[in-house]
Amino acid sequence: MSKRYISGSAVALVTPFKTDGSIDTSALRRLVQFHKAAGTDIIIPCGTTGESPTLSGDEQIEIIRTVKDEAGDKIMVAAGAGTNATLHAVELAKNAEKAGAAAILSVAPYYNKPSQEGIYQHFRHIAEAVSVPVIIYNVPGRTGCNVTATTILRLARDFENIAAVKEASDNFTQIAELLEERPDHFSVLTGEDSLILPFIAMGGDGVISVAANEVPYQVKQLVEAVKQGNLTEAQSINRSCRKLFRLNFIESNPVPVKYALARMGMIEENYRLPLVPLSPENKVIIDNELKSLGLI
Repeated sequence: MSKRYISGSAVALVTPFKTDGSIDTSALRRLVQFHKAAGTDIIIPCGTTGESPTLSGDEQIEIIRTVKDEAGDKIMVAAGAGTNATLHAVELAKNAEKAGAAAILSVAPYYNKPSQEGIYQHFRHIAEAVSVPVIIYNVPGRTGCNVTATTILRLARDFENIAAVKEASDNFTQIAELLEERPDHFSVLTGEDSLILPFIAMGGDGVISVAANEVPYQVKQLVEAVKQGNLTEAQSINRSCRKLFRLNFIESNPVPVKYALARMGMIEENYRLPLVPLSPENKVIIDNELKSLGLI
């Protein structure tokens, strides 16, 4: 693996549920079709935006297989397969590969707050267990610990199939270090929609996006505009989507984005505890923005 090919606009896909809590496979297929039409480059089911902590192992496999079947060869299907117990994370990664995932997104161990050596060993075991590319997911605001640039770069150099990082922080010192010192095969993507423009302008490869659930075409066009150096167009797209980027986190992700998709007629508004529906006042705020964008 000598070239970076994990790039562009990737969606951190929600998991649609029926009222009884089961997976809504019809809605899942509808979402995949939505992304095929919009030109999304990568679909990532079973990540934290897909409520992965509430999914069973069998459900993870079912979701990946369904997405892969509907996507065909048109879109890369990566898959969330992370947790904070290393042996369980290895099992999830193996299952995702067997289910057809072309890459694995694995979140840094949360709550445990391991040392950097512990984080290195965690991802080492995952990389050695699968043959597909592994994307490290660094999200300090949720995990309680930062995977440093030194650790990420060490992993990228030591394991050829550690192919990318989803850097979901606004630590531009760390981002710059990753971009400047990474090996040739290693992609750096932002996990923050509001940072797409500056991140890619610095040399980043793309985004793993929450907002792409609602506005996949716009996110794809924003990524492409920055890559092509068309900053006027990029600024225009960013300006129109900026408020939505922020409102998707008005409450814990993925509650706002699932509410928006329900209002757009894409899914039913169902969550798994401990997540609960959006507050009435925040529903009004999101409704107003969806109307402003012509989404409802």
